[in-house]
Amino acid sequence: MNIASFFMSVLIAYGTLVSCVVYPHAPEDTGEFTPVLRFLITSDSHITTIGDVQTTRLEKMIKMGNKIAAKDAEYKKLDAVLIAGDVTDMGTKIAFGSIKAAVKPVLKKDTQFLATISTSHDDRNLGKASLELYSNIMGQETDFHRVINGFHFIGVSASLTEGEHYSEYQKEWLVQQLDAAVADDPTKPIFVLQHEHIQNTVYGSSDFEGWGMPDFADILKNYPQVVDFSGHSHYPINDPRSIWQGEYTAVGTGGLYYTELTVDDIKTVHPKGYRFVSTFWVVEVDANNRIRLRAADLLSQEYLCEYTLEGPLDRSYTPDSRIASAKAPVFAEGTKLSNINGKLKFAAAESADGMPIFIYRAFAVDSEGNRTPVGKAVPQYYRYKVPESVTIKLENLPEGEYTLEVVAENCYGMQSAPLK
Repeated sequence: MNIASFFMSVLIAYGTLVSCVVYPHAPEDTGEFTPVLRFLITSDSHITTIGDVQTTRLEKMIKMGNKIAAKDAEYKKLDAVLIAGDVTDMGTKIAFGSIKAAVKPVLKKDTQFLATISTSHDDRNLGKASLELYSNIMGQETDFHRVINGFHFIGVSASLTEGEHYSEYQKEWLVQQLDAAVADDPTKPIFVLQHEHIQNTVYGSSDFEGWGMPDFADILKNYPQVVDFSGHSHYPINDPRSIWQGEYTAVGTGGLYYTELTVDDIKTVHPKGYRFVSTFWVVEVDANNRIRLRAADLLSQEYLCEYTLEGPLDRSYTPDSRIASAKAPVFAEGTKLSNINGKLKFAAAESADGMPIFIYRAFAVDSEGNRTPVGKAVPQYYRYKVPESVTIKLENLPEGEYTLEVVAENCYGMQSAPLK
């Protein structure tokens, strides 16, 4: 025990030293919102050891949350920091020890740190023993129900039983906790987190993409107050499909450590600059149970997008309503398309609805109007600063004469008028 205590004290001391070189700031808040609750939530921090990129990002995220709270004239508290699984990269003892070492120097006394432990990366080295290890180090249960400022937070980690993902006991426990939260106050949102997306909800959760799971779907549909957070996919936090509403609300957390996405029929695509993406949600609730979700880009320390729910039963962001409000991108008048050594180059299109442009597609169009795909490019829409110009490498050009065209497309398949 003395050796373990010494090891932990060294980690914490080193964590304090590392965190001293991080200087986050608070992004500008132009809206009027007076919170009575504020928390950060992310997933997939993939910590390996103290001082690595991943622990530094976790520290920086908490520091940024502290700055956001301190800058608020009305409510200066950061009530909680939550991670929805894959907290570690390989589930080693050093990785789990590094969590506490990274968090302790920057977490204020009145801020709770809560995490769920996954059957994905967290159990790769120690198996189910990783859950007990985390509990011993952090002094908290891996399945938890906490009430913070009158709001209920319910987290579900992987099952403790070998061969089980989530157990029937855990599902029964979840129902009991949800019922207790509703009985306490049915008008308040209930915040739930687990690692994997609920299947066929947010971006990345479809049957094809494979980052979703059917567990809990039949439970959560009975609780419209629920706002469910999940990760696992690392899919972009500011993609409009990363918020979903049906019987309840589901929100994808993106990831603190890199991003990926699905493009057409190819899943788990690692786009350009994917390792320089680190995102989390700043979530606030006011006295009227209005919920504000701001997606933060940690590396630029700016907000990527913002959603406001007038209450937990507000359904402003259903798939149908999102599609109905979406508009095709547009190219500015006079935008030119050039072909230099088999690469099309042009100025980026403009969003017509405030949502990001998802992809650019190039076509060869013959005299009869037949369109042959000859290239595509995903802009870095998952970052705060998106490049102002786009390059598409031409591939599989057909023989004969044709016109080259490029269209900009949003995530719902709506295309701009073409550049030719």
